[in-house]
Amino acid sequence: MSISTERFKLYAIADLHLPGGQDKPMDVFGVQWRDHVNHLRQAWVDLVRDEDWVLVPGDISWAMRLEEALPDLDFLGRLPGRIILLRGNHDYWWQAIGKVRRALPANIHAIQNDCILLPDNTAICGTRGWDLPTKEGVTAQDIRIYERELQRLRMSLEKARQSGARRLVAMMHFPPAETGGMPTGFTCLMEEYGVSICVYGHLHGDYGRRALRGRHRGVYYRLVSADALGFRPWLVSDVDYEETRSPVTR
Repeated sequence: MSISTERFKLYAIADLHLPGGQDKPMDVFGVQWRDHVNHLRQAWVDLVRDEDWVLVPGDISWAMRLEEALPDLDFLGRLPGRIILLRGNHDYWWQAIGKVRRALPANIHAIQNDCILLPDNTAICGTRGWDLPTKEGVTAQDIRIYERELQRLRMSLEKARQSGARRLVAMMHFPPAETGGMPTGFTCLMEEYGVSICVYGHLHGDYGRRALRGRHRGVYYRLVSADALGFRPWLVSDVDYEETRSPVTR
């Protein structure tokens, strides 16, 4: 998908945890979550312009069904900017991608096994990810999901390669590697395809403070869970894309 518009900025913020029709007080996860939707709305409106793009890599809504998520999607649809969504582990409402896409407001797009090409020829790729095989307590079922997510990431990156993009930005929900940045299937794929930047969420509190950050083997990693950002979208455009490799071609 290629969408044309004027000069823009690219932001990212994950783990919005919109209510999904549920009375779920978020401050049980820390005082920083108190009234977080209003804080998020105000910061978004202050920063983001209509021509900008915002990546939202997962855990969008607590809704269990698509119908229950519609008010949250409408909330996002009324915010400035164009939004690219990725499914998180708590997005139970996100099932058949066709139904999800038909329910999205005009300014919102969803990635699943594909990519979106931005006006500056940057391809946005990604997949949800899963617990890494090195994590304590990982089961055989977890390994199967992990391997399936690797295939989905490869499909997305291959779509980006075929699009002729001059740079690739990846979004995941789960972290693609442990804090030290030791290679995983996800990081190896991103290095193979020449990804410049990877944004991800899922981690909160102390886990977030120990998250993978910075440049590792040519890819710049950044945790963008909402509480880690103070509920203010992070300006991806601040990272110097040109310091990283161009996408690999064959």
